[in-house]
Amino acid sequence: MTAQPVWQKSSFCSEGDACVYVATAPGSLVRVADRADPAHLVLATTQAAWSDFLRAIKETG
Repeated sequence: MTAQPVWQKSSFCSEGDACVYVATAPGSLVRVADRADPAHLVLATTQAAWSDFLRAIKETG
């Protein structure tokens, strides 16, 4: 049985639906969507690539 991803709302979201959601499952891809619904998936990447992306964002921020 494959672990189901657990969607989390970004801590940088304001009120309303204009938010980014991220989901991971152990040993799986990181999923990014504009809603907590897999049907609205906009990006899927490896956990290593996601970590690199977040590190780069923090370094430039």
